[in-house]
Amino acid sequence: MTTTTTDSTPVLKEMSFLDRWLPVWILLAMAVGLLLGNFVPGLNTALEAVKIGEVSLPIAIGLLVMMYPVLAKVRYDETQRVTGDRKLLVLSLVLNWVAGPAFMFALAWIFLADLPEFRTGLIIVGLARCIAMVFIWNDLACGDREAAAVLVAINSVFQVVAFGALGWFYLQVLPSWLGLPTTSADFSVWAIVLSVLVFLGIPLLAGFLTRTFGEKAKGRQWYEEKFLPKIGPWALYGLLFTIVLLFSFQGEAIISQPIDVVRIAVPLLLYFVLMFSVSLLVSRAAGLNYAKSTTVAFTASGNNFELAIAVAIGTFGVTSGQALAGVVGPLIEVPVLVGLVYVALWAGRKLFPNDPTVPTHANGARP
Repeated sequence: MTTTTTDSTPVLKEMSFLDRWLPVWILLAMAVGLLLGNFVPGLNTALEAVKIGEVSLPIAIGLLVMMYPVLAKVRYDETQRVTGDRKLLVLSLVLNWVAGPAFMFALAWIFLADLPEFRTGLIIVGLARCIAMVFIWNDLACGDREAAAVLVAINSVFQVVAFGALGWFYLQVLPSWLGLPTTSADFSVWAIVLSVLVFLGIPLLAGFLTRTFGEKAKGRQWYEEKFLPKIGPWALYGLLFTIVLLFSFQGEAIISQPIDVVRIAVPLLLYFVLMFSVSLLVSRAAGLNYAKSTTVAFTASGNNFELAIAVAIGTFGVTSGQALAGVVGPLIEVPVLVGLVYVALWAGRKLFPNDPTVPTHANGARP
């Protein structure tokens, strides 16, 4: 994604009304969800009535609505330039599958050494790399859409192949080497595969087919100037809908255990902020431009809380401390990563001077 406009109007002032006030909408959605979860009897039972794997069908629908418009924006014929960028791919793999899980492991033991259930839940969150909401954050920050699609696809493959092995390593092998208590956990490979197929495979295929047939029928100019602006807002509608459902699902647990939530929140806050900041600076030092550096930073700092919650519930039970740690994940991740979108937009000009991919005008940067 490149920016060719010379308009000096700050990108934040040129955002749409929905984008500009996104933090407010998200906080409202979180509040509405918490209130619904506490004051609407039987809501949890209704949400749990129909599932895809361990994920509620309404939540799954919200995630699909959220992801489809963003993936329809990807220029799939340009992904080859990303797959040929070895520096980008290697950096992303190291940050996502070496640095990220190791950092979360360290934070979990530093802050939750006396709370084994929460500690284990936090480690599981660190193993689940983001394959959904990262597209929203990346798009809002004017990151490289094609790079995001490729990196998330790679993370999805690694998630299927490596999640169980990494869980065994960080819950049993490494603690044993360090003389720490170990935790036994059997992860369902099917749950992981289903999560990838549903939350990435369906919207990815839909986005690819929409662009392919849309451009063939009407041309790229019509597709990007007429069609995409019409479906674009649905990504944020889906995001807000999903947030309401997530927080209504666990509203009672969050409000009834405020001290536990705060203790889980502190290492999560440090994780998201530091992983994003370090990833952005390392990517810049490696010579990547703003758009690619931003994409690497968001893919490295975001987590697949849908998978983490599903694994925690399937392995330890819906009322377990591990499940609560998974639920606190989006409570912290959503507002923090929204804030980091603004940080990226603000820092872009300072860290990447004369970089044509730095957004200077929202309409020019995000068709």
